[in-house]
Amino acid sequence: MSRQTSSGIPLKSIYKADDLPEDLVDTAVPGKPPFTRGAYPGMYRTKPWRIFQLSGYGNPEDERERIKFLLDHGETGFIMEHDRNTADHLYNVDHPEVVARKEDVGLSGAVILGVRDYETILDGIPIDQYYCHPGGAVVQHGPFALACYWTVAQRRKLNLKKLAGTGQSDFFLTYLGCITKQQVPARAGLRFNCDIIEHCAQHMPRWVPVSIAAYNGADTGLNAYQELAALFANAVEYLDMVQARGNLDLAQLAHGIGGVNFRVSMDLFEDICKLRAARKMWHRLLTERYGITDRRALRLRIHVVTAGSAMTYQQPLNNIARGTLMALASVLGGVQSLGVSGYDEAISIPSEHAHQMSVRVQQILQHETNVTAVADPLGGSYFIENLTAELEERAWEFFNQIQDEGGFIATLDSGWLHQHASQNQIEQEMALWDGRKSVVGVNMAQESIEPLEINGHEPVEGVWENAMNRLETIKHSRDNKAASQALRELEQACRGDANMMPPMMTAVAADVTLGEIGDVFRTVFGDWNPPIQL
Repeated sequence: MSRQTSSGIPLKSIYKADDLPEDLVDTAVPGKPPFTRGAYPGMYRTKPWRIFQLSGYGNPEDERERIKFLLDHGETGFIMEHDRNTADHLYNVDHPEVVARKEDVGLSGAVILGVRDYETILDGIPIDQYYCHPGGAVVQHGPFALACYWTVAQRRKLNLKKLAGTGQSDFFLTYLGCITKQQVPARAGLRFNCDIIEHCAQHMPRWVPVSIAAYNGADTGLNAYQELAALFANAVEYLDMVQARGNLDLAQLAHGIGGVNFRVSMDLFEDICKLRAARKMWHRLLTERYGITDRRALRLRIHVVTAGSAMTYQQPLNNIARGTLMALASVLGGVQSLGVSGYDEAISIPSEHAHQMSVRVQQILQHETNVTAVADPLGGSYFIENLTAELEERAWEFFNQIQDEGGFIATLDSGWLHQHASQNQIEQEMALWDGRKSVVGVNMAQESIEPLEINGHEPVEGVWENAMNRLETIKHSRDNKAASQALRELEQACRGDANMMPPMMTAVAADVTLGEIGDVFRTVFGDWNPPIQL
């Protein structure tokens, strides 16, 4: 029977020395160009990967308690999650679209209206001691989320130049994976992210301004080499636009955006090779296209989230094994930080126990398996090196196709990238239903004697009502004259070419709310026109 990877790459039954790629450098070691074998010389001997779980639901107080719970149980950084009903669209909770589905508010993240809610969430958490991603997953939400977090840091008298963390503002989630009712056009979103990149380069050198989350492209249907290609095509858009501004060091900017996010799913070896190929491709892209030689910039740092789409609601305890295998592949691929999907991911956001298990999986890998002892333990394998090279070759081919289509943003506006993702999704689903792909508990081994009933996360009641009360309190207790002036200054910056982040910081400090920021964006930029039929 013929075998192939999830991306359709044919696999031989055995690989030999003559399958090694011609450009394989026998003397290559981790921490040195082209970084295929790892970003750092000692890898996990000297720099353990960060245990970095996504967390948040309900009220700001609920999110704070979940973050503290994870930190107490071994998490070494935290990711804030916001309510998708409000944050993605930049709606306040009194917006008609939110009121119409108010029972769903808070199910997928905490409802955050402004900087006061950030202060509540972060109360008692020493943010100068932990690495944080403060939300802002979709592009238009990023400036607001970052400004709120940074304002809290300023109020604590922390030096922003020393503050470490990462933004996201991801194009794959915004314009490919979870297309929402109202988003700024993709070209305006590119301006948003370049403003963030520029602001961080000037004022916050330890902050990763954006994280290109190819995870969201892969979970939408892009295969492994398409995920690689699209991520670097996105990076090119940032580098070209910021380079055109002409006032910043390109190597510094490249280092800033060189903290990226990949998905690792159930094709163990293909995903390991994908991460190895990513580091090599980044090195080649920066040296050949931009002439960058700074080693810090050339060293790609990778965050991985294990595939939520690989988790099943049938026999959900099987997902503990899936999460462990995906985490192992991530580590063998050389990640710098890792989040493991909860075993109840197909049912709800992670319950407290599922979240704890995700941390425990990583701790077991770090402390019980000895996988941290050797950097790139699979390096030199005939199969691994061959598949790494094959993924790289196919990724560059797809990258060039994206450039021929006008670039990454153009493929989102035209629907070209959506077509590729959709075709793959359909093929994957057909393979599942006709038996060419097997998933335990779904289309095989369906009998279960599972002794435990998994109910998933129990939602918090009254979240929408609580948020409505907070919204009313904000508007009645703030200095409305200062808030109105801050909104006018933000709108003026958006209409011109000034960096939007300074007036955004002023606005959130004046207790301007999420929905008011959204109204400015919608007035100035309008809405994106999705190139697909919903």
